[in-house]
Amino acid sequence: MQSPRERSEVRPRAGWMVMGKRGRPSALDVCRVLAVFLSLFPTVSLQCKILKCNSEFWASTSNSGPEEEFCTALRAYNSCVRRTARTCRGDLAYHSAQHGIEDLMSQHNCSREGPTSQPRARTALPPPPPPLTPDSQERSDGPEMCHYERSLPRNTAPPNYTHCGFFGDPHLRTFGDDFQTCKVEGAWPLIHNKYLSVQVTNTPVVPGSMATATSKLTIIFKNFQECVDQKMYHAETDELPAAFADGSKNGGDRHGANTLRVVEKVPGQHVEIQARYIGTTIVVRQVGRYLTFAVRMPEEVVNSVEEGDDQDLYLCLHGCPANQRIDFRNFKARSAEAQSTGRPRSTAAQGFTYQSAKAKCKERLPVEDLYFQSCVFDLLSSGDINFTMAAYYAFEDVKMLHSNSKRYHIYEKDSFLNNAPQRGKDFLSLLLLNVLAVLMWIECCTAHL
Repeated sequence: MQSPRERSEVRPRAGWMVMGKRGRPSALDVCRVLAVFLSLFPTVSLQCKILKCNSEFWASTSNSGPEEEFCTALRAYNSCVRRTARTCRGDLAYHSAQHGIEDLMSQHNCSREGPTSQPRARTALPPPPPPLTPDSQERSDGPEMCHYERSLPRNTAPPNYTHCGFFGDPHLRTFGDDFQTCKVEGAWPLIHNKYLSVQVTNTPVVPGSMATATSKLTIIFKNFQECVDQKMYHAETDELPAAFADGSKNGGDRHGANTLRVVEKVPGQHVEIQARYIGTTIVVRQVGRYLTFAVRMPEEVVNSVEEGDDQDLYLCLHGCPANQRIDFRNFKARSAEAQSTGRPRSTAAQGFTYQSAKAKCKERLPVEDLYFQSCVFDLLSSGDINFTMAAYYAFEDVKMLHSNSKRYHIYEKDSFLNNAPQRGKDFLSLLLLNVLAVLMWIECCTAHL
C-alpha cells in the first residue's frame, strides 16, 4: 500500500494521454477529450468555426465502428479544422484540436491520404443499464488505494478537510476561509491540481450591470491508478445532468470505479459528486437561472500542485485578483446614501431598497454574516429574488461540507483579518518603492552639485 507521500508523487495523465494503452482508446473517448477543450475555452469568437468541426466529428464517432471508418472521420475532422486556420489562429481550442488530431493519427495508425467524406451522424444506441447489486458494488470499490482515508498509514492524524464555495453574484469562499465578492466575467478556473480541474463561466445578469453569475461549470476528474478513468462533468443553465458527459454515473471500468459517483439529489436542481479516492465531495446546484458550486477537499489534495504550475489564478486557492474584487462596504455605503437622499436606484435594483433587501434576506438568513450581506448585495445589484436562495443554499452547503462548525459563519472583521497578510505585503512593496524613489532623487541631486 502506498503512503501519502507516494500518492502525492503519482501524476495522473491528463489531456490526450488518456488515449494511451492504459486508457483503452475509443472514438467516444476521443470526443470526450475534445469536448473538454471546448468547454474549458468557451470564448471562441463568432468567426471561429471550431465548434462546428467538433460537433460533426462527435456525431460521426458516437458509436464504435471499424478502424478505417474512424480514420475517415478523423481525416474529415482534420480538413475541417484546417479550413478554420485563418479565423481561429491563436484560439486555444483550435490549437488543442490540432495537437489532438496529430496524436490520434499516430495512435490509430491513420494515413493522411485517403477518403475524407463528410461524416454522417448516426443515432447512438442507449447503453444497457448496469446491474448495481451489493456484490458488484463491493467489488468495484476496488483496492484500498481507492479510498482516501483507508490508504493513509495507521496512527497518522486524520486529514484536515477544507471547503470552497462559489455562488450568487458571484461570491467566493476560498479554502482559507477568505470571503470575496468578485466581477470575474467570462471563464475562470476555480481549482486545478493533480487530480481534478474545475472551471466556471460567468455571464452578466442584466445588461449594463456589473452583476455576473455562473451559467456554466466544467469539472474534469483525471484518471488515477487502478481507481478511475478520466471523466468530465459539464453543467449549464437549465441543464444539470445526473451523469458525466459520456452518460456514465461512475468512474469507468477500473477496479475502483464506484469511488467516483454522480448522485442526483433533486432532479434539475441539486447534484452531488462523490470522489472518495481523493476524499472529495462536490455539490452543484441550479438556483433560479444560475449555478452554485461547493466542495470539501483534503488539504493534501488541494496542495497537490503539478510541478512548475502557476497557481495564482485558481480562485479557490488564492481568491480573485485584486482588480476583480468588489468592496462590500463601499457598495453598502452607496446604497444607504442613495436611499437617504432619495436618488433613483439602478434599473437592476428596482423593487428593492436597502431595508427591503435586508428584510427579504433575513427570512432565510437570520444571522447577519457575510452570507446575509452577499444576499443583500445580490438583491440590490441584480433585483433577482432567486439570489436569496442561492445564498441560503451556499450556507447550507457550508454546514454539510466545512470541517469546523465554529467557522460556518464569517463576518466582515474575519474577512478583513484574512486579507491582512496581503495588505501587509502591498504596504511593504509600496514603502520600498517610495524609499527607492527618494534614494534615486538624492543621488540625482548630489550628481548635479
